[in-house]
Amino acid sequence: MELTISKVLSANDSGETGGHQAGLLIPKKKRILSFFPVLDASKLNPRAHLHFEDATGRFWEFAFIYYNNGFFGGTRNEYRLTRMTRYIRESGLATGDEVVMHRDSGGNYSISYRRSNEQPVSMNEAGETVIRLGAGWKVVNI
Repeated sequence: MELTISKVLSANDSGETGGHQAGLLIPKKKRILSFFPVLDASKLNPRAHLHFEDATGRFWEFAFIYYNNGFFGGTRNEYRLTRMTRYIRESGLATGDEVVMHRDSGGNYSISYRRSNEQPVSMNEAGETVIRLGAGWKVVNI
């Protein structure tokens, strides 16, 4: 069965807040969780390593983790997709951009993104062209 899910990135997801987090929070909705492999909840923080292929043919390894230490004397009870920071940074994703993940009928995962409606090129007060590269701004003379 093919399935596609997506997540619009928050400032925390994209790293723009400068804070540390353990990946994208995955809602505990059956339809979304069905995208990922079933994890053994009887084990502490079970995980599965998943390989996603992007549009260029590059493979990215992400970890799907059930942080369930709330049942083992801790406080957490949440699913996360971790090890995505490099993908997000190298793709230049920012708040409002959408990460799209697809699983085909053969169980193969792919990943892409859609940019938000922000214009990637603008002019500053001095009339210089500014291109948005990643989460920060840089002035590039064209």
